[in-house]
Amino acid sequence: MDPLDTAQEILDTMLGYLGFAATVSADRASNALQVASGDADLLVGREGERLEQIAHLVNRLLLDRLPGAPRIGIDIDGYLASRDFRLIEEAEAVAARVVATGKTLKLEPMNSYQRRLVHNHFKDNPAIRTWSPEDNARLKRISLSPRNT
Repeated sequence: MDPLDTAQEILDTMLGYLGFAATVSADRASNALQVASGDADLLVGREGERLEQIAHLVNRLLLDRLPGAPRIGIDIDGYLASRDFRLIEEAEAVAARVVATGKTLKLEPMNSYQRRLVHNHFKDNPAIRTWSPEDNARLKRISLSPRNT
């Protein structure tokens, strides 16, 4: 069975048992599930913590059914897409200050997913270099500095 279809079934069933009216659709291009619901604020939670918990549960149940299945992303009413867009906008604003001043600046602490987005966004940027500290902390601050050419 297809992992994305299985994950869609798991999430749809889970939301139904919890009493949420939602439409779950599969986005094969991004290997993710998109949820449309009038209860998006309740499902997302404050700062997306409930959405992260739902995604964790769905992926754990998926791995129980299909060992070796890939991780499936879940977004509720475009919350993650808009959060990612705002994160990149904020990083771009800091990068502009770095270019203008020539000084290294740090971003707010981020989880690994957010750090990967920022690092990938700037990887080919000729003016900005990024790095994260080498430690085991869950939240780390990315430093942006001028790239020496």
